[in-house]
Amino acid sequence: MRISWFLAAFRIPKIHAPDNRARDAPPRFTQTTPLFPMFSRSFRTTSGHALLVAALLSAFSGVARADSTLDRIHQRHKIAIGVILSGPPFGSLDPATQKPVGFNVDLANDVAKRLGVDVELTPVQPSNRVQFLQQGKVDALIANMELTTERAEILSYAPTPFESIGGALITRKDSGIKSWADLRGKPVCVSQGSNYTKPLATEYGAQVKAFRGQPESLLALRGNNCVAAVHVAPTLRMLVARNPDWKDYATPLPTDLIPSPAVIWVRKGETDTQSALDRIVQDWHRSGWLLDVERKNGMTPSQAVLDLHAKLKAQRT
Repeated sequence: MRISWFLAAFRIPKIHAPDNRARDAPPRFTQTTPLFPMFSRSFRTTSGHALLVAALLSAFSGVARADSTLDRIHQRHKIAIGVILSGPPFGSLDPATQKPVGFNVDLANDVAKRLGVDVELTPVQPSNRVQFLQQGKVDALIANMELTTERAEILSYAPTPFESIGGALITRKDSGIKSWADLRGKPVCVSQGSNYTKPLATEYGAQVKAFRGQPESLLALRGNNCVAAVHVAPTLRMLVARNPDWKDYATPLPTDLIPSPAVIWVRKGETDTQSALDRIVQDWHRSGWLLDVERKNGMTPSQAVLDLHAKLKAQRT
């Protein structure tokens, strides 16, 4: 089969990491008041109304603890950020230069620039990204990892989301799948650690097959191991629109699966790092820089991002 530009973008630098793979902790989070309502309207959690209020508790509470990570970042003049290089628009290797490019890469580079330090981009997978952060191999994650109850139990995050991203379904054009309900009893490919696993299994009765990452999942789909695959919507829509190798496939469903806030993750309790990163994200929104970077990478900013840009810009004026 001819190797296309997109499949070439799936080339992931080798990382010598332990075989054990981090999994999300069981959900117990019970907060109810959203920090940014425009994000929480479409954000489902297992505990009820919304989760973004966790940011207030972890970042601004009176019992917040100082952490040493931000000091170490400045002392060594470098921040290590985990990114996923599984394909455009979020992250891939430029075929010409073999350097990482994409939306998440641009965000990571700008975080370092605004902190006044260098950046070390560390490729991660859905199966090991939490482990890399908890073990100190990276200082933060910008790695296609949306906010969920389970993740907020074991990690902290910059409270202000930089996008709202849901899952799209890719399948053969002749599969007959026209709704999420059509997945009942059918095998569906996802990445290990994906937040799409639970709703696919519990709400739609799919037989979920988890793979190491998005590239392996999509290859399994092409090998007829699954009738469909579910991954971040911008990637799959760009894939079928631009890649001739996927001309027989489509993203036929009009709605995305559980659109959720995309945030920068840090280790639990690292309030100094968390606050510094949140100030950066808020300025991305306020200045309009984030909108420009999304469009540069072929993305369409969500309404939630447009609303937050307007809100923060108005506060400055």
